[in-house]
Amino acid sequence: MEENQSIPMNSSVPDLRKLIVLNPDGTYTRLLHYPTVPADSSSSLLPVLTKDIQINSTKKTWLRIYLPRHLLHSSSNRLPLIVYYHGGSFIFFAADSTFHHDFCIIMSQRIDAVIVSIEYRRAPEHRLPAAYDDAFEALEFIKSSQEDWLTQFTDLSRCFLMGTSAGGNIAYHTGLRVCRSGRELEPLKIQGLVLHHPFFGGLERTGSELRLVNDSSLPLDGNDFMWELSLPVGYDRDHEYCNPMTASSSSSKFIREAGLRVLVLGAYGDPLIDRLVEFAKMLEENGVMMVAHFGEGSHGVELFDSLKAELLFSILKDFFTKMQLNKDNFGSDAINKKRETYHLIKK
Repeated sequence: MEENQSIPMNSSVPDLRKLIVLNPDGTYTRLLHYPTVPADSSSSLLPVLTKDIQINSTKKTWLRIYLPRHLLHSSSNRLPLIVYYHGGSFIFFAADSTFHHDFCIIMSQRIDAVIVSIEYRRAPEHRLPAAYDDAFEALEFIKSSQEDWLTQFTDLSRCFLMGTSAGGNIAYHTGLRVCRSGRELEPLKIQGLVLHHPFFGGLERTGSELRLVNDSSLPLDGNDFMWELSLPVGYDRDHEYCNPMTASSSSSKFIREAGLRVLVLGAYGDPLIDRLVEFAKMLEENGVMMVAHFGEGSHGVELFDSLKAELLFSILKDFFTKMQLNKDNFGSDAINKKRETYHLIKK
């Protein structure tokens, strides 16, 4: 039961509780909508082609592949793979939402990579860990897929998990599941995690959450409400799905032992910034090879600001290049960069 009623994305709505309504029959009506765009695998004008493939018909999950057109004219070149999980507080938007689609198109161009964006089940109809289950199932689907774009043009041994906001949270927990399970994903090999403004929380308020309590994109009350709808029933925001610090040492051990590299990205104007700084410090203290970059802007700003998006793509390209060319020194270089970032935040 979906009512044809919406609140525009660009309107200032401080009360996120008004954006999703519980109906008498137990279904939900979302009042926050955004246009979607279909895949296009045939246009001769597009620099990046797209194709949708179903993953699980029962769960209605699917993926969208972004393929740089120049690969069609190359017989041997294979590009790295970025598996991308979109944001939306686990509740809103989809892989084909226009701003997610456009972001992946440009990222594929700038980084010269094949991107696979995953459509997962949303809360509150499907609370966590449903999104994590779907994210991991997508990896198993990719590893065994006979899709030409994946078998002919993609280097599955150079795979990175990336997500924005709730998608960053999904990328982190999916990476953990890969490391913990020990399940064979060959020929798919996860090299690293890119956590772009990951959506984390906790019961104890941070300084940035209190300072930005009425943030226009992620107000504190709305933040809490999204977690109420997303976490398993009966659990609070110190559950490890929300607060990675509660299981920090044991969880990060799996990432360290698997040798995954981690890039954490955030913004000073994001209410979550203090959590991201502490999260990055925790990874370093537990021996994870990682880099952290924090800049100006708000939560998820690069999806809507083209100049900041270009800076992000430059950081990503540098991260991927250094991983391939200088693996042995990755850790020490990352620590030096990250300490400089912390110093800037403390000023």
